[in-house]
Amino acid sequence: MSPTDYVARYLDQSRDVIQALDQSALVAMVDELARLRQRGGRVFILGVGGSAANASHAVNDLRKIAGIESYAPTDNVAELTARTNDDGWETTFVEWLKTSRLDPDDALLIMSVGGGSAGTSGNLVCAIEYAEQVGAKILGIVSRSGGKTRECADVCVMIPPQADDTITPLAESFQALVWHCVVNAL
Repeated sequence: MSPTDYVARYLDQSRDVIQALDQSALVAMVDELARLRQRGGRVFILGVGGSAANASHAVNDLRKIAGIESYAPTDNVAELTARTNDDGWETTFVEWLKTSRLDPDDALLIMSVGGGSAGTSGNLVCAIEYAEQVGAKILGIVSRSGGKTRECADVCVMIPPQADDTITPLAESFQALVWHCVVNAL
């Protein structure tokens, strides 16, 4: 496929994603975060790979624009790598959340291409299960089938897949569109 053809296809697929986004899920996420802000809760944003970079940016926007205390455990590389080295990848986020005293006033915001499932992003799955145990809200911006995030989330915005070769770039691109929309709606 030529670069010209790829660019045209990618932009066509991007338009299709925008048209397919569930606006009611976006509004529900705004409403949930407004309630969280009102009760003084915190948002812990979890992502891996490109979604981790998005989590870091979203923390800034939630704090600066929306006035919501927010954190991404992947911003602390020293702790993340120490936990990975000492305890294993699957427990990195859940142990970070335990130290942060995640509670029912708080929320997890999962940004993930697949949402976490058996064999993929086990650290997200463990964190979601812990959030359920303590009664924290679970929010998600995910693609593919949505994985554990979609299964357990109080609010989940799905980025509909368009083609196998564009699932990841479109999912990660639209994570940014979604959180920017939500933050600015707040």
